[in-house]
Amino acid sequence: MAFQVVLTEDAERDLDDIVTYIGQHDSRRNAEHVLGRVLDIADSLTVEPTRGSTPKELRALGDQDYRQVFFKPYRLIYRVVEQQVVIYLIADGRRDLQTLLARRLLGGY
Repeated sequence: MAFQVVLTEDAERDLDDIVTYIGQHDSRRNAEHVLGRVLDIADSLTVEPTRGSTPKELRALGDQDYRQVFFKPYRLIYRVVEQQVVIYLIADGRRDLQTLLARRLLGGY
């Protein structure tokens, strides 16, 4: 049974910011490549959504409801909710994700 993948407004904004940054500081071609790959990886979650691992930053905070998949250095953080895969965050894995994840997903810890 296929799952539906949904990006939250925050995740859409994350992806737009990443693509815009790459387009402005590298090339439009590379920006389009990253956009395509991230969307492909998100779409792949329709078939096997539980394959992702639990983000270590969230595990350290006691939360194991979220999962992650990678297109390095980018991380897609999501949760499976019934027949949907809800992507909450798309971020460069080199950022301080402990604080970002706590603020966005866990209400500010």
